[in-house]
Amino acid sequence: MIRPRYPVPIVVYADTSVFGGMFDEEFAVVTREFFRQVKRGRFKLVTSAVVQAEIKAAPARVQDFFAEMLRSATVAETTEDALLLQRAYLTAEILTPNSAADALHVALATVSGCALIVSWNFRHIVHFQRIPRYNAVNKLHGYSELGIYSPCEVIADEDEDI
Repeated sequence: MIRPRYPVPIVVYADTSVFGGMFDEEFAVVTREFFRQVKRGRFKLVTSAVVQAEIKAAPARVQDFFAEMLRSATVAETTEDALLLQRAYLTAEILTPNSAADALHVALATVSGCALIVSWNFRHIVHFQRIPRYNAVNKLHGYSELGIYSPCEVIADEDEDI
């Protein structure tokens, strides 16, 4: 019997920057590989109504790609629990109110039970000083820690058997 290459997919939230990364010269190669691995079953994709709203301002090709990926993704809704966690991040001054949408992405990934969030946002999300602070707030509010990475940190090499 042939075992599936990825028997248990990793549940991962992709924020808006990852969908846009498909068409960004700097991020396209890695982002395409990330989504290829989503399609092959390594990752179970979660996105959100927040991403859907932000994508509306993106170029048509980003919107079209998002619509294609949405067919097999789970969409996290903005719940009261997610808003409470977002406020906790802001109260802890991990981010300022100007970056509340970024805090909401992290909160949505956390409340949805994702193992990971991937983002190309190195200023507000994938930042070495912010990651432990997000997870400290998560623990204080009874949530699990969230892996916070760029797509290049989560993709598997072709010969890697994880």
